[in-house]
Amino acid sequence: MDILTDAEKLADLDADALRRLVGLVEHDDSADPFPVTGWDAVVWVVGNAVQTAQLFQAVYGMELVAYSGPETGNRDHHSYVLRSGAIRFEVRGAVDPDSPLADHHRRHGDGVADIALEVPDVDRCIAHARTAGATVLIEPHDVSDEHGTVRTAAIATYGETRHTLVDRSRYTGPHLPGHVARSSTVVRPEGAPRRLFQALDHVVGNVEYGRMDSWVDFYHRIMGFTNMAEFIGDDIATDYSALMSKVVASGNHRVKFPLNEPSPGARRSQIDEFLDFHRGPGVQHLALATNDILTTVDVLRSRGVEFLDTPAAYYEDPELRARIGQVRVPISELQSRGILVDRDEDGYLLQIFTKPFGDRPTVFFEFIERHGSLGFGKGNFKALFEAIEREQERRGNV
Repeated sequence: MDILTDAEKLADLDADALRRLVGLVEHDDSADPFPVTGWDAVVWVVGNAVQTAQLFQAVYGMELVAYSGPETGNRDHHSYVLRSGAIRFEVRGAVDPDSPLADHHRRHGDGVADIALEVPDVDRCIAHARTAGATVLIEPHDVSDEHGTVRTAAIATYGETRHTLVDRSRYTGPHLPGHVARSSTVVRPEGAPRRLFQALDHVVGNVEYGRMDSWVDFYHRIMGFTNMAEFIGDDIATDYSALMSKVVASGNHRVKFPLNEPSPGARRSQIDEFLDFHRGPGVQHLALATNDILTTVDVLRSRGVEFLDTPAAYYEDPELRARIGQVRVPISELQSRGILVDRDEDGYLLQIFTKPFGDRPTVFFEFIERHGSLGFGKGNFKALFEAIEREQERRGNV
């Protein structure tokens, strides 16, 4: 059974590489009522798609592969499609002031509007989703051009986020009908790595207090996902604020969705801040898998990306030193970059988090390098959240 998606093949990834990068496992989806092959695209809505696409190319090292806009007959918006390894970002920005995208951006700011998923049978998935109580936003339909036909539909999830379901098996074009191939004009600096991240590890959603379990149930009931992890109480709290989180995953573990909700605390938590500024539930961060996090951080920092600070005490903690054991680089190398490390029964991982991507303190990136661990850095939660709280305090949002 071929477990690779077309995007992964194009990125020259193989099953072993994906097991290392994102914890991929083999899974027979023939019995799934809603089989999910993998990620299709992360669709962003931003205030300036032209400049955001430039940012993703010049700073994050992504390649421009497709475009739709006024020059191609799309009078509503610009759409830039960028790739890095198996990751596909589609960045949309309104051209027409009356575009629904302009309203979406006014409410939510720059962020993720659609987590599109590749599926082998759109109609089968929608039929099951409808029976199980999902809101179908777009009915199954074909879109075609000279490169073939894509079958697609969409369902609603938390907030105004949606999952577009995509079957590309009959299509050879650069993205979707209506897009044309487009190459990057950004010149990569001499000696720059080919790419800074290779795959999408997980996408985290923030929901309102008391709603996490209902959305976990949604992914169980609608999409056949299973529980992968749960973090409550002291697992995920600081002296001032707390949250609860559960992780659901597709059968092959390629698609993983941690879902967070705030818990009562002495201060407003990072989830409360997100919900206020995003005006409701939405995608909090995307975890991008890399096989060399040190180089990734060095390059991104040299290009102006800001990461959350980690206090020196984190690296000097004897309990941490004892727990993590040997990792591939000296702790001093991690400390000089602010990279966090965690170990579980399966191995260890290295991770780091950027500051928010846009003007609002909402969506941000995580970079993660896995060495056997299938976890999410549980041992780092306290240090991470304290760092986020320091940023909240600087913004006056505690």
